[in-house]
Amino acid sequence: MQRALELADRAAALDEVPVGALVVRGGEVLGEGWNQVISAADPTAHAEVVALRAAASRVGNYRLPGATLFVTLEPCAMCAGAMVHARIAHLVFAAAEPKAGVACSRCQLLDEPWLNHRVSWQGGVMAQASSDRLQAFFKARR
Repeated sequence: MQRALELADRAAALDEVPVGALVVRGGEVLGEGWNQVISAADPTAHAEVVALRAAASRVGNYRLPGATLFVTLEPCAMCAGAMVHARIAHLVFAAAEPKAGVACSRCQLLDEPWLNHRVSWQGGVMAQASSDRLQAFFKARR
């Protein structure tokens, strides 16, 4: 999670919401990402999606079985859907996202029985460090 927080700092340096993510499998980092929706003019360039794209490109397959995605903020529905399609095994996130988080805050999307793949998840890992970054970012913008 420490590396994800460093990636969140890269997003903040670009004046993007400070969220960072990485995909790890077998102790190897397969892909990293940080929010780039503004700088890339891409509404799908959330940290998780950028990390998943990098990982899939690296291994030459859109499926990433056995991989864990670490992210500094609870994922939204788009990112959760991408994790399911990529067959991510486990999600670890730092801060909960009460407005749009779908692992546990707004709903439990990853636990829905109609999904064709289950992503196990754990939240709250280094949550305060992530929350501090997010609060400082939004305070500075007001």
